[in-house]
Amino acid sequence: MGFFVKTMVKLKDFHIVLDYNKNVYSAGETVSGHVAVDLRGDMKIRGIRIYMRGLAKVHWSESRGGGHQTGSYTKYYDAEEEYFYMRQVLFGKDEHEGGSNPILRTGHHELRFTFQIPCGRVATSFEGKYGRIRYWLKAEIDKPWGFNSKTKRAFTVIDHIDINTQSLLTPQTGYQEKTVCCGLCVAGNISMSIRTDRKGYCPGESIAISAEFQNGSSRRLKPRATLYQHTTFYADGKSRSVRNAVASLQGSTIRGRRTEPWNNKLLKIPPITPTLSNCGIIRLEYFLTICLDITGAMNLYLPLPVVVGTVPLRAPPYSPFDPLSVNMEFPAMYQPPPVLEAPPSYAECVFGGVDIRDDEDDPETTGDMMFTPMYTYVNNYEFRQPPPPYSPP
Repeated sequence: MGFFVKTMVKLKDFHIVLDYNKNVYSAGETVSGHVAVDLRGDMKIRGIRIYMRGLAKVHWSESRGGGHQTGSYTKYYDAEEEYFYMRQVLFGKDEHEGGSNPILRTGHHELRFTFQIPCGRVATSFEGKYGRIRYWLKAEIDKPWGFNSKTKRAFTVIDHIDINTQSLLTPQTGYQEKTVCCGLCVAGNISMSIRTDRKGYCPGESIAISAEFQNGSSRRLKPRATLYQHTTFYADGKSRSVRNAVASLQGSTIRGRRTEPWNNKLLKIPPITPTLSNCGIIRLEYFLTICLDITGAMNLYLPLPVVVGTVPLRAPPYSPFDPLSVNMEFPAMYQPPPVLEAPPSYAECVFGGVDIRDDEDDPETTGDMMFTPMYTYVNNYEFRQPPPPYSPP
């Protein structure tokens, strides 16, 4: 016990530093930095190693009521999907390697490391109620006598979704209606016709909603639009789902026998996890649901699928140069204007941070144990009315 206290006193600081303070990565990118170690005295150790891991994990439990013989019990559901697990020896020996133990001298040490995220399948970082997709670095000082010292740091990985594709730039439309009884069983029709400017968006952009609400009844209606995040967790042949409202807006009350239009009403998307479709145990989808709250009757709903991506909407491919007016005797002289894209900006997830300490971490593990994933975020987004569709003369 005395030796353990003595080695802890010698270790003044132990943490992981990422180059350029970078916290967001994608498949194929290099994760580099150094492990900082400050010692008040010489320390004999086996070695210093660092690990990088990417793991999706699902867990939940369900209580079951048994019969008189079995009684009640709890059923646990677990699943894992590992994307990578790597390690490097930064100083001294690898685990189980023979030979004498080296001494790390008093003072400040910066031990460099470099990993590459595999170019294959990796899923976007996500923290949910019954599961997570998490990426982290963990450094360890392996001591020949006493407990090892460990420090941990998480980072965000993004699997990019480019919304600049035809399917995601196509407007979404829908129609819903119902008949309600009014007064002395006099029927009245209520309907809504909805159109969005496109299907794919990035956090920071806004969904432009155009609608027409027709109230053929004497009841009062109130329209509202809500963007829902729908997450499904899979384990042991079972699934469990969670739905969260991430953004919403309300319209004005519509009185009886009235029609109310929405003209590109904007619903801003906060920093949220992009759509997840390439994880085998967690699926995350989004739906824009338009609801008509009907006084004294069941509400009317219309859901439209939405894809939340990571590559923002690019500037429309229009320019002051008209290719048709170019002198075709010298076509090589015409060069279309370059597409200028700003570097991506990121924002912390709207749901906040989580404690990344897990079952493999000792109580003494140091580092920043609170982690908030960061996602692409479009600052100062301005909705531009799309041009009318081209029609031949």
